[in-house]
Formats: sequence, C-alpha cells, structure tokens
Amino acid sequence: MALTVRSLALDSNVNSAAWDAFVQAHDAGTAFHLTAWGRAIHRTFGHGIHYLAAYRGAELAGVLPLIHVKSRLFGNALISNAFAVYGGPLADGQDAHDVLDAAAWGLAEKFGVPVLEYRSQLATRTEWQSKSETYATFKRSLSLNSDENMKAIPRKQRAEVRKSLGNQLTVDIDRNTEKHFAVYSASVHKLGTPVFPKKLFRNLLECYGENANILTVSHNGMPLSSVLSLYFRNEVIPYYGGGVEAAREFRANDHMYWMLMEHAINRGCTSFDFGRSKIGTGAYAFKKNWGFEPTPLAYEFKLAAGQSMPDINPLNPKYRAMVSAWKKLPLSVANMAGPIIAGALG
Repeated sequence: MALTVRSLALDSNVNSAAWDAFVQAHDAGTAFHLTAWGRAIHRTFGHGIHYLAAYRGAELAGVLPLIHVKSRLFGNALISNAFAVYGGPLADGQDAHDVLDAAAWGLAEKFGVPVLEYRSQLATRTEWQSKSETYATFKRSLSLNSDENMKAIPRKQRAEVRKSLGNQLTVDIDRNTEKHFAVYSASVHKLGTPVFPKKLFRNLLECYGENANILTVSHNGMPLSSVLSLYFRNEVIPYYGGGVEAAREFRANDHMYWMLMEHAINRGCTSFDFGRSKIGTGAYAFKKNWGFEPTPLAYEFKLAAGQSMPDINPLNPKYRAMVSAWKKLPLSVANMAGPIIAGALG
C-alpha cells in the first residue's frame, strides 16, 4: 500500500494522541519524540515545528519531529529533535523511513535550510554524514531494591553518596521553577553557557504534565541542587540540572541524583537515563564515576552542496573566547541576556 506523509497540527488533540501512542509503542521511542516536546519548544522560542507523519492507508507507519532553528550566529538547520538528546524518525519499515527522509529534505529545500540533522542513537543512513565523537549517553537499569542500587555505585562514589545522607539535606519534589531556575542558572553560568529562559521549564512541566517534575536539594532552606526530570515509560531522565557553589561542600549533587533514583523506583521506574555529555568533560567523568558506561551518540546529517558539518559546542575553539567572556558576566546580566542566545542554540 502506498505511503503518504502529512504534517501534524500539534493543536489537534486527536492527532497528538495517535502520534504519542505510536511513540510509546515503538522500541526506539523517547520522551523527546512526544508532541509535548515540540509544543514546549514552540511556546518558549517560537521556532517552526514540523511534525511529519507517514500513513499506510489510515494507519500511522512512522513519525518524524522536526524543529527549524535559524540564527545568524549558529546557522540554519532542521533538527530532530532540537534542544533534545535523541531524535530521528520512528517507523515500522524501511519504506516509511524513506518517505519521511524525502519529506524532511523537501522541507529543507523549501525553506532554504542547508542542514538536516537527526539526533540518532545509531547511524543507519550510509549516504549521510555522521558524527559520533562529540557526545555519549549514559543509561543503566534500576533495581526496585534501594540496597542493590547503592551497591551498583562504584565504591568511591558510593562513599560520597553515603556522606551526603548525613548532611541534613532536605528534598522537595514539586513544580517550583523559581527555586530550580535560581540554581540551574548559577550552574550553567559557571560553565560559560547561556541559560534557557524560565518559561521553558514552565512549559515543559505544563506540556508533560505528571510525566515531569523538579527535585530540589536544600540545606537550612537554601536550595543547593535542582533537576527537572522527564519520565517516559519505565525510565527517568534527569535533564536540566545543576548546583550552586555551596553544593560541593554538602555533596548536594550526589544527594540529588541518589534521591532521584529513590523517587524513580517508587514510581516504578526500572531505567535511569543520565543523558548525554560531551566526551572528555567533567560531566562525562562524573557519570562514569557513578558506574554508568558511555555509549557514543551517532548524530546523522544531510547537507546541501558545499555545506560542512556543524559544530556548535563550547569545546569548539570558535566559541572558546565567548565562553570565557560569558563566565565573567555578573549572573544577573547573564540571566537577562542568556535566554536570547540560548534559544538559537538548538
């Protein structure tokens, strides 16, 4: 039966429900393939979203979420999925993959976009370029038994977690974006990275509903570490997290991730997705110290003639001076200017 491709209107509850059901049922589906991600990104940044659905007759055969990110500073690309770790099409056969790829490139040509990017976990398109040397992802199974999860942490890191348990830290699990933003913005400022706007976190909580929350660790009422997590099927995904300078003294980051594991198993989660990190960075080493093994992410690119592979990351020498200067800005200034730049990063 011939396949057709349609663009999904995310304001249609019926279409969104069918799309999300397909993602939930697909082995390679992720939280970032859901329509909630596109709605949150569009509401926050106004980027064009093009959610392509392949149909075999009346039945969904594949889905491809695309976000159009255009910036003078960082370029012009269609990305599946922008601002996310994972993406690319989900399909029930090669024919559905083929028609979605063709439709995506047709959109790129229509809008004059020179780069089509799939944030794939594996490179499968031999005629496309791929990049697997930049990012790795970290996943591990969770036991429903806390003692077994503690024993799974390597000895040195396990000692840090145990010390954190004696530091009179309190944990709140809620939807308080004020506390979260105060901590998260300070954390990314130390890294020289522009912060996302607070409304992104509000929109994610609203669009994901009960499948998103914020865990914050405090000492004597002062927030030290905070993370916004997504939940998909049986998996928890801590995604936007960080800690203030004082977090190190109290081992608040260690406490945060351990308590998130505890919360996740109480929800019935059996998998912990620590997210991606740039290979060779401190975050990469931190996750390995927890006993998580890295798996390189093979992002795939189709490029217009004469285009080179994009490399938008703080380790790129092109952006090194910008990162260094950003760290020197007062936090209040960085928090005002950061969201304008962050929305163009993709």
